[in-house]
Amino acid sequence: MKYNKIVQLTITAACLLALNGCVERLITITSQPAGAAVWLNGQEVGATPVTVPFTFYGTYDVTLRKDGCQTLNQPKKTPVPFYQWPGIDLVAECLIPAKFTDQHTWHFQLESNDNFDTDKLIDRAKTLRQNMTKTP
Repeated sequence: MKYNKIVQLTITAACLLALNGCVERLITITSQPAGAAVWLNGQEVGATPVTVPFTFYGTYDVTLRKDGCQTLNQPKKTPVPFYQWPGIDLVAECLIPAKFTDQHTWHFQLESNDNFDTDKLIDRAKTLRQNMTKTP
């Protein structure tokens, strides 16, 4: 009789652990215009729009590059939701048989390089070349 209760409790505990919850963390990055290459903390993750999983909360260094647009460097923060606070996170990730999705969406407006003066760049390059060929 005692053996049956132990077996039942073991099976119940195993079933509860098999049904444990989890937290899926996602960042979606969009831009206007779309198609910009995206780097998070120096690692290329794709082109906008892109959705990537993340593992830690805090500040990310975001870089977006697209031909014809100025490169954008901007820090973005992922705030910690209440169910990820220490202590509560154990319950949310291990004991509740549900899946939580923590979705962050960041949108960036890229500036055009239309006002870029090509003639000034060529003149500067010529000046630098002349300075490099001069020997002291």
